[in-house]
Amino acid sequence: MAQLKITQTKSVIGSKQNHRDTLRTLGLKKINDSVVREATSGVVGMVHTVRHLVKVEEV
Repeated sequence: MAQLKITQTKSVIGSKQNHRDTLRTLGLKKINDSVVREATSGVVGMVHTVRHLVKVEEV
């Protein structure tokens, strides 16, 4: 399974509540926070939801 490095690039101020909740579920709290997750269908779906707030790289 591939690994994804997810980095928050933008603030959640003014974002919808479900976008804030999705970032928190991914483990991101502030700008420039990064996490490494397995590329499961659930994680890919969450990244797709907040794609305008994060940068994704394959590790």
